[in-house]
Amino acid sequence: MNVNEILNIAPYSLDKEQKRQLLNDRLHDLTRHHYVNCSEYKRMFDAYGLDINSLPDYEKLPFLPVRLFKEFELRSCPKEEIVKTLTSSGTTGQRVSRIFLDREASSNQTKCLTKIVSHFLGVKRMPMLILDSCAVVKNRAMFSARGAGILGFSMFGSKRCYALDEEMELDIEGMKAFLEEHKGEIIFMFGFTFMVWQHFYKKLLESGYKPNLSKGILIHGGGWKKLTSEKVSPDEFKACLNSVCNIEPKNVHDYYGMVEQTGTIYMECECGYLHASCFSDVLVRRSKDFSLADVGEKGLIEVISVLPQSYPGHILLTEDEGIIFGEDDCPCGQKGKYFKIVGRIKNAEIRGCSDTYAAKF
Repeated sequence: MNVNEILNIAPYSLDKEQKRQLLNDRLHDLTRHHYVNCSEYKRMFDAYGLDINSLPDYEKLPFLPVRLFKEFELRSCPKEEIVKTLTSSGTTGQRVSRIFLDREASSNQTKCLTKIVSHFLGVKRMPMLILDSCAVVKNRAMFSARGAGILGFSMFGSKRCYALDEEMELDIEGMKAFLEEHKGEIIFMFGFTFMVWQHFYKKLLESGYKPNLSKGILIHGGGWKKLTSEKVSPDEFKACLNSVCNIEPKNVHDYYGMVEQTGTIYMECECGYLHASCFSDVLVRRSKDFSLADVGEKGLIEVISVLPQSYPGHILLTEDEGIIFGEDDCPCGQKGKYFKIVGRIKNAEIRGCSDTYAAKF
């Protein structure tokens, strides 16, 4: 099954065995492709000691640490076919990951993101309130994973309004006009977790302005490091937002994703768990020997995606820790593994659009 056929599948419709067969077939194809087309990947694969002609199940395929994309130029397509280079978020002085996309890879990322997010928003575009500043996409010097995230999610908006001005101050008059124009409609909101907290929630609290976003749906992501240090839990985050703009907690969805696998995101369901779609999977590994952890056991998150073909990013070991709680039996009814991120490993660099921005504070 090729990637276009895979992306026609409903994102949370396959059970464990159906999905396992799909992932094995696709990941074997991708592994052989990168082995032939990326010399650095070939050397790392050969050092692992596997036979490329007799590949094991995907849990036993070699993973690449995400940090390698900061150290090497890893690509599996000719340089002249690259149409887009994505960079990760990073604090000042940090090296950033570089992800090389050809035209097909860029298109597939968009298709995958559309399938996943449409499951939560529906297929009809709606008025969009971006809880960030337009300066992020206007200023190319600032444009990285944060700008790409805003542009990627903007395709779900019919008409867009930035809630913050270029100084990251709340544009109350602009919001009032936008919400009056779309009174009674469902409003899609997007932002990065810390910016939503610092520049939207706190500023609404200070101003006394209380917009009616009871029909709003918020998708946010980018890391919780700063809010965790402030002892703000996901439940409190949702409750506080409800107190200033009436948004229903069940309509606030965190997501987990990274530039190294753009398009493949893990959305939070109404029960508070992140979910792997049919286009991806997560494994949790014990840090002492990289063996697979049990359900309910904390370990290092490994992310798997059917998308990366222009670069060897299909099987990656992150620097995040998490816990898998089950598979195919989440109370929300969606199939697939469901899990939570519990933090970063000790001494890992700060990354994620929300966390790197929060580091300035």
